Amino acid sequence: MSAANQKYRRVLLKLSGESLAGSESYGISPAIITALCEELAEVRRGGCEIAIVVGGGNIFRGLAAAETGMDRSAADYMGMLATVLNSLALQDAIEKLGVETRVQSALTIRQVAEPYIRRRATRHLEKGRIVIFAAGTGNPFFTTDTAASLRAIEIGADVIMKATRVDGVYSADPEKDPSATRYTSLTYKQVLNDGLGVMDATAISLCMENAMPIVVFDGTKPGNIAKAIAGEPIGTIVGDS
Repeated sequence: MSAANQKYRRVLLKLSGESLAGSESYGISPAIITALCEELAEVRRGGCEIAIVVGGGNIFRGLAAAETGMDRSAADYMGMLATVLNSLALQDAIEKLGVETRVQSALTIRQVAEPYIRRRATRHLEKGRIVIFAAGTGNPFFTTDTAASLRAIEIGADVIMKATRVDGVYSADPEKDPSATRYTSLTYKQVLNDGLGVMDATAISLCMENAMPIVVFDGTKPGNIAKAIAGEPIGTIVGDS
């Protein structure tokens, strides 16, 4: 994809940890991560600057562990470490395709990742490197959705691309309710008022306060990342109007 076909100059891609597991309930699927990274490499070579925030739900879900009685802070820190594992796996797969990549962690793990420094992150992006933000915000009680919103705003991204298992935001869970309808566009206030599962309320509020648009699309379909970056109407856009 050439730069002329890309609507956005700099994007933050939000991936769920579960998306890396494919059809499995746990771990990382080599086939899934290879296909994903091939598409990311192609988009990067086309000129788009890419930052990534990935969850850790394929390895450990802090909120689920807290619901079973584990201390919430401890559970959330374990979840942050799971995102580091996923980030290192993405880095390895992307660099095997010849694209330089940096992992920046909100937790200090200098042996495997740089500390998160905003100016350094933007410089990496300007040099054509893909930057992966690991360990969420570095604080318990905040989701990776909130981390994605915060990092997108900090690095001056044009948009947050949230890759999901469905082709946008629906009025109800389309996997459970066949009558659910898909929205082509939504306002931040609609998402908050209607309790739509785009991102958590903190993440949506951050985006609303900073006019950061969100595109929700099906990330499991090959080619959709490139289409979303080209501005094709393949999902739901959340914005001011």
